[in-house]
Amino acid sequence: MRGKYLAILVAIIVLGLIVLGRAGNTLVDWLWFSSIGYEGVFWTIFTARTGLFLVVFAVSTGAFWLSGGLALRFARQPHAATPAHTAFSPRMSQTSLQLLAGYVSPHVPSRLLVAGAAVLLGLLTASIELSNWEVVLRFLHQVPFGASDPVFGKDIGFYLFSLPAYIALKNWLLLLLFFSAALAGGVYWVQGDIELDKPPRGLSPAALTHGSVLLGLYFAVKAWSYGLDRFLLLYSDNGVVVGAGYTDLHVRLPILWFLVGLAVLCAIATWANVRWRTWRLPAAAVVLLFASSIVISGLFPALFNRFYVKPSELQLETAYIERNIALTRQAYNLRQIAVKPFPAEEGLSFATLEANRPTVDNIRLWDVQPLMSTYAQLQEIRTYYKFIDMDIDRYRLDGAYQQVMLSARELDPALLQSNAQTWVNLHLLFTHGNGVVMSPVTRKSSEGLPLFYLEDIPPVATGGPAIGEPRLYFGQAEERYAIVKGSTPEFDYPKGKDNVYAAYDGADGVAIGGAARRGLFSWYYGDPNILLTEYITGESRILLHRNIQDRVRTIAPVLRLDHDPYIVVSGGRLFWMQDAYTTSDWFPYAQPQSSGGLNYIRNSVKVVIDAYNGSVNFYVSDPDDPLIQTYQRIFPRLFKPLSAMPADLQQHIRYPEDLFLVQAQLYRTYHMDTAEVFYNREDLWQFPRQPVDSEVLGGRDVARMAPYYMIMRLPGEARAEFVLMLPMVPSQRENMIAWLAARCDPPDYGKVVVYEFPKDKQVFGPFQIEARIQQNTDISQQISLWNQMGSRVIRGHLLVVPIENSILYVSPLYLRAATGQLPELKRVIAAYGGRVVMEETLGAALAALFKDTAPPRARPAEAGAATSAGQADARAREALAHYDRAIEHLKAGDFGGFGAELDALRPLLETLGRPNGEH
Repeated sequence: MRGKYLAILVAIIVLGLIVLGRAGNTLVDWLWFSSIGYEGVFWTIFTARTGLFLVVFAVSTGAFWLSGGLALRFARQPHAATPAHTAFSPRMSQTSLQLLAGYVSPHVPSRLLVAGAAVLLGLLTASIELSNWEVVLRFLHQVPFGASDPVFGKDIGFYLFSLPAYIALKNWLLLLLFFSAALAGGVYWVQGDIELDKPPRGLSPAALTHGSVLLGLYFAVKAWSYGLDRFLLLYSDNGVVVGAGYTDLHVRLPILWFLVGLAVLCAIATWANVRWRTWRLPAAAVVLLFASSIVISGLFPALFNRFYVKPSELQLETAYIERNIALTRQAYNLRQIAVKPFPAEEGLSFATLEANRPTVDNIRLWDVQPLMSTYAQLQEIRTYYKFIDMDIDRYRLDGAYQQVMLSARELDPALLQSNAQTWVNLHLLFTHGNGVVMSPVTRKSSEGLPLFYLEDIPPVATGGPAIGEPRLYFGQAEERYAIVKGSTPEFDYPKGKDNVYAAYDGADGVAIGGAARRGLFSWYYGDPNILLTEYITGESRILLHRNIQDRVRTIAPVLRLDHDPYIVVSGGRLFWMQDAYTTSDWFPYAQPQSSGGLNYIRNSVKVVIDAYNGSVNFYVSDPDDPLIQTYQRIFPRLFKPLSAMPADLQQHIRYPEDLFLVQAQLYRTYHMDTAEVFYNREDLWQFPRQPVDSEVLGGRDVARMAPYYMIMRLPGEARAEFVLMLPMVPSQRENMIAWLAARCDPPDYGKVVVYEFPKDKQVFGPFQIEARIQQNTDISQQISLWNQMGSRVIRGHLLVVPIENSILYVSPLYLRAATGQLPELKRVIAAYGGRVVMEETLGAALAALFKDTAPPRARPAEAGAATSAGQADARAREALAHYDRAIEHLKAGDFGGFGAELDALRPLLETLGRPNGEH
């Protein structure tokens, strides 16, 4: 008896801890949502999850209790005699489960055991179905899509919102029947109504009756399942068509109707077995249905497809290929892509470059990885600061539209010395990062280092936007709570040998001054220091969800986030901008995206997070998307129109790279809008190949080119704009066939253009240009020499730069010491037409490429003499500077730098040695 009460006590304690843990998590979530102004979102999600859990639990528990209770009522009692003519013997052997039941039964009533089992199974079922809360909300608040599928004529909203809910409901019903049968079967087995161990084997009449009823219900649900399977034909894939093809609609669809009828007949037959009580009829129904399902719906369509469809596949599948093309283009918004011709001429000249000066001045010479290494060496200042990511954006600076690269200086206390990683340092003292570093994409110093528009701590603006509030309490660092407004000041930034301290004055944070809340958060984080510390005051607050993507996902779990949030300087403050998508994998006839399985996507939301206050605002950028319209119904106070975003921040929205990559991947195939061309894959495109530096010294791997942002003037447009672009090459070929550009600036934001080259013209692709660069003897010899002199050559990515109706290729080259981490931009390689050159600067490289088109020199002798003398003096000063730096490198033992300076000195000396006027 004592053991029984101890077991009950342990069960109560365990259940209480689980409930307390869930309640604590919920309470913390409520406090946090309330603190950021999204209490309504919390209650919507909480109500949906709680309501779904309670409904599923109540219905499931009731069904299990009914099934187990009926089994307990009609099962044979253990002491009752069994007639000799049945399959049961009064002397039947007892299993271990039966022995256990016999021991437990005197202490715990059987009905209590069944009720307990029903409750546990109900909890398990409700936990399994809890993940469908989003499906339920979308179903209840759905909006029509406005277009119909071509097979059943249903609005596409049925497939996005209703069909997933019906599938979830069907799966729940099957789970109910399975657990109901398991519970009833367990009761009958324990009571001796099911004997399977020794002959004579069989089922009691009560077990047969109960099993027939449940099996009939299963067949009824299975009939509905076959009915739903009709709609799932629109997601099938036979290797030629994604969606219902010829075999699906002419064979599988009639078979599904046949199986619906057969399942209904099986249900009626098994329910009729309640009277006859034989195991043969239910067994026959099971064998008939599943054998028919396997043979008829599996084997026959395969044979039909192989021997009838395959020999005439193009003819029979043409209409279905056209459906797949049309609906895939609709699902991924490929229909918006405008197609324009690009003649790929070779008419560039100095005059053309001058006319496109905004494009030329913004050709990006700094790659992400070399610049990240340089930022780390020059601007991290202290070991506990870290640049996590590099962003590319554009600003209007000094009256010019400039492309820049910038990175937030975040604080990572994990980089502190191990003995300094105390709880106070991690959560109260080191609480925030400080400022951003910004540099132009093209310019460099004489040493090959980036020029800084924003640098140091506090941020110093030298040509960049001024920052009045540089502190970053929210960023991309790993999630870690911070307690602010405590009795100890927060570290702000280092200043010489001392430190500057500050106190958080922002709007974020949950009050934590009271003992109850300190205990709650101590429990929540499993951290007793929150409860025991004396640094927390009555004004203290705790900052949660400081990782911006975790923050956005917690508020809006229905959205899928772009991988790359980016930092923006606006109005003297720092903001994070995060692109968010509405996605689905239920769009009919659409090709699934390879990496995630989704087959519908829209960039419907732009999220702005204040890096200091932590405020999060969701702006709808695609109000025509039915999914975002549905979410606006679900969360009426969460989303704002894009026009509500501050005007300056609107200037920094951009076409997201993840969406562009998905669309470009699909467009490689789905630019072919003719069924015959699509079927033969006659014009399949591919991303260009491009060598990239590997970790092995001097080695290079090959990867596919990624999209990149740049400022350029698109052909036929009046002004330069910020675009995301990617070249394309034919499949299995290296010559360029087209390039895609997504426009990022208002009022043309979101427009995507593909510029197609003439099919009869050979245009070098990036990989071919790379081969020509490697084959250039002067360039290859110079790279080999540098690699042998204690330096490491890092080849930057090759950029394809469309200018007017021509293509220019530019690639940076960096040098760093073999054991160093400070890459320097030393050369620029440019290619155009049949020429490849390498010079110190982009201007020099372009001058070398287009020297034949340069304007003529001044003719008067006096002007010529003065100009030559001035140029000679300038070259002499530059040569002396290279010589002085070479000597400094030599004294420091930097032979790589010494060799680089000598290489730069030689052409200057050769020029000075020529007679006046020779160049």
